[in-house]
Amino acid sequence: MRLAPHAFTALAAVSVALLAGRVYQPARAEEAPVLTPAQLEILEVQAFAAAAAPAGLTAPEAIPVQIRRGETFEQAVRRTGVSDQDASAVAATVANALDVSQIRAGLRFETAVSRPRGGLGEARLIGLTMRTGPASQLTVSRSFDGALRLRALEEKVTHETMVLKGDVERSLSASARELGATASIVRAASRLFATKFDMQRDVRASDEFVLVFDRDVTEAGRTVAVGELMYAQLRGQTFYRFTPAGSKSAQYFDASGKNLRSAMMRTPLQSFRRVSSNFGVRTHPISGYRKMHQGIDFAAGMGTPVIAPADGVVVEARRWGGYGNWLRIRHANGLESGYGHLSRYGAGIRAGQRVSQGQVVAYVGSTGASTGPHLHYEIWRGGQRINPAGIRTTEGTELTGADLAAFRAEKARIDRIIAAGGERKPALQQASVDGLRPAQNEG
Repeated sequence: MRLAPHAFTALAAVSVALLAGRVYQPARAEEAPVLTPAQLEILEVQAFAAAAAPAGLTAPEAIPVQIRRGETFEQAVRRTGVSDQDASAVAATVANALDVSQIRAGLRFETAVSRPRGGLGEARLIGLTMRTGPASQLTVSRSFDGALRLRALEEKVTHETMVLKGDVERSLSASARELGATASIVRAASRLFATKFDMQRDVRASDEFVLVFDRDVTEAGRTVAVGELMYAQLRGQTFYRFTPAGSKSAQYFDASGKNLRSAMMRTPLQSFRRVSSNFGVRTHPISGYRKMHQGIDFAAGMGTPVIAPADGVVVEARRWGGYGNWLRIRHANGLESGYGHLSRYGAGIRAGQRVSQGQVVAYVGSTGASTGPHLHYEIWRGGQRINPAGIRTTEGTELTGADLAAFRAEKARIDRIIAAGGERKPALQQASVDGLRPAQNEG
């Protein structure tokens, strides 16, 4: 049987009225019959109808549980309010499928619990659902004779190449997520587009975008693994992912085979509210004096990630007067970038650390002489501050020879997928498709 977790807790509620006074019986692992979607829907409706007024008990309540540090699985079950006998019984039942002593803190599962109508007596465990893998789960439910039944369920997984097409509405990120893009794909697309566009000022509502990527998805529509961003298009700019012979990593090229990797991204933030102060003479918001503002200020929420606009090496990561928490990175061609008023630094960021374009290096804050959360951004050339808005980006080389021929073949394959609206095929067991990674915390 293949069902979403809540469906099993609902089905378990059918037998509530028959449970009073029954003694726990040992678990019996069994193969679940395969039902059609229509049959499953009928059973769920019947389950809720039967559970509406169980004798002496309320309708089952779904209670999510997360195991705490130092807590056993049985102790976690007890926190739902059920009796010690019920908690022990369900732990013994689950132990038929896995070693409950090895269950670690942080594991989440869902229970269905009914409580006495008069408020007297102990709650009754009706069902439990626990995910044991990307596409597998265990369910415990009550049978009509009051025994606990254990079922191991494995969802069918399909490998898809997704083609998402849409128009930017509130933001590219929000629009892409609404169409089914995962968080990792949205981040990859945003980093890519940021090399060509100021994502806050250049991208407008109704601009069309296209994203292509691989994913493994269960029958319930849950993404369990996701591949790299294969293709992206925004405002007429196309990006094809391709790995040249001898290269250690994939790169993105335009339709002609020209490397689209810019030497310097337009902005060090993928999202911000507005430019609150440009490069040039201004009245300082704290001192009140007119003086040269040698950078650009981006108003952004506290904790907004700051990304490296180009590959480089960290020169400074320290406190520096009115700049508060300050970061300076040395790049190629005599350029350096500086960041002020940071709340904190990215993982591993310290002097001497190499960083790559698009890497999170710090987070927006309001340290030093600051009136509110924002990023002060500077560009230095030859030791002198220059206007960051005046930086001209350069692109990489064009593919030739065998690399160009291989790129054209890959481009033709991607174009066929886009024209077909995507591809679907059976996935390998447990979604272990090469090139895909678990979609943890993904949408």
